[in-house]
Amino acid sequence: MSALKTTLRSLAVAAAVATLAAGAAHAAPAAQPSVVIVHGAFADGSDWARVIPLLQAKGVKVTAIQNPLTSLKDDVDAARRVIDSQTGKVVLVGHSWGGTVITEAGQHDKVASLVYVAAFAPDAGQSTMEVGKGYPVAPGAAKLAPGKDGFISLPDDVMREDFAQDVPAAQAAVMAATQGPIRASAFGEKVGGAAWKTRPSWYIAAARDRMIDPGLQRALAKKIGARTVELDASHVPQQSRPADVAKVILEAVAAAR
Repeated sequence: MSALKTTLRSLAVAAAVATLAAGAAHAAPAAQPSVVIVHGAFADGSDWARVIPLLQAKGVKVTAIQNPLTSLKDDVDAARRVIDSQTGKVVLVGHSWGGTVITEAGQHDKVASLVYVAAFAPDAGQSTMEVGKGYPVAPGAAKLAPGKDGFISLPDDVMREDFAQDVPAAQAAVMAATQGPIRASAFGEKVGGAAWKTRPSWYIAAARDRMIDPGLQRALAKKIGARTVELDASHVPQQSRPADVAKVILEAVAAAR
């Protein structure tokens, strides 16, 4: 009888432990989404060096993609490879040309939400070049320097005066030195689908942008139904207003849990 009582007591303890473990597992918070950043034309991943530490300080896993900038397809493929490697949900961030890339790549099953930063947001079947029709050509966009190899780059003075006019000159010089030229034909490639139609989106508009007309940015934010924040910044708020940009991304991360 004593042995039976001992056995029953052991079974009861085991059942209680299992119940507690199940409850703890049920109560465990969902893993925090990671952030994948797609840089724009005339830049590379280092363009986000001031925002990344702010996200990491909050425990967010961040990956900045190095776009080849050779075609829309190549950049989308690069984004998809990184998204594939993430273990959970992804908040996909795109700056400028990167907005076109995330519009296409954001259809990936792991992508929970999108953050556009002074970015293009084309509709399905639309190219980047077509997005701005009916809006003024921004001053800096009129000064692009096409090369004989079909790639476009930014002259140093355009980087300083039109692309990043609100950052220190030394910082703009580094940006000019690390910029990634983009194949001009990429701007004419159409996206096959538009991820913003099925995912919540945020949009950071840059009121002093001299590369993408601010009026166009506001119109795009409205079109995609984005939660919009407007900053008194140049085309690169991630460089001049990193804390404000990080705040918006963290909001998207919190909403995606």
